[in-house]
Amino acid sequence: MSALAAGPAVAYGQDLEPRAYVNTPIGLNFALAGYFYTQGNVGTDASVPIKDFTVRTNGPILAYVRTLDVWGRSGKVDLIVPYVWLSAKATVAGQARELDIEGFADPRLRFSVNLYGAPALSLEQFAQYKQDLIVGTSLQVSAPGGQYDPDKLVNIGTNRWSFRPELGFSKALGPLTLELLPSVTFFTDNNDFFGGKHVAQDPLYSVQGHLLYHFDFGAWVALNST
Repeated sequence: MSALAAGPAVAYGQDLEPRAYVNTPIGLNFALAGYFYTQGNVGTDASVPIKDFTVRTNGPILAYVRTLDVWGRSGKVDLIVPYVWLSAKATVAGQARELDIEGFADPRLRFSVNLYGAPALSLEQFAQYKQDLIVGTSLQVSAPGGQYDPDKLVNIGTNRWSFRPELGFSKALGPLTLELLPSVTFFTDNNDFFGGKHVAQDPLYSVQGHLLYHFDFGAWVALNST
């Protein structure tokens, strides 16, 4: 196996998270587990002799969530820690190259609070709650704690901080719920990229949209886009 000789670091897609700003009884703790899989092409600079650059990632995600009373409004704090198996392939200067690595990705910590339409409620009070319009906000911080080797072009960690403030709008219409989540992500610089190079990135703007349908027995399904 050989490390890829040149090209950009791997860029991960945006999260898709329906019901991020729903009201939840305060004082609860959640332990969550999931599994993800992504596969796709990676764009490279035209001056770099790299073609057919593809990356596949998969692995488990562990998370902890605590619901809070934030001055009478419902809020929560969550910590997310993914573990990633990554496989990359490319043609570099006419020769095939492959790379397989694994390790923890950058951990993420998020604090969110619902500013309107979702008061802090106990379990007993929550039984009488009906959602109408919820307006919330959050700040997610990603720390440079993931696997990173400055001598390799492709890494799981990013070796930089990121900060993502977000607004959330959630409107209930009978069994349907419409959600809109605009956000912007700011990045610090990576000063040790592939042999000491400097990498800077402009802010990344995004909007998520979710359409949810709630069944009478408590389950729900969602159509999501970003």
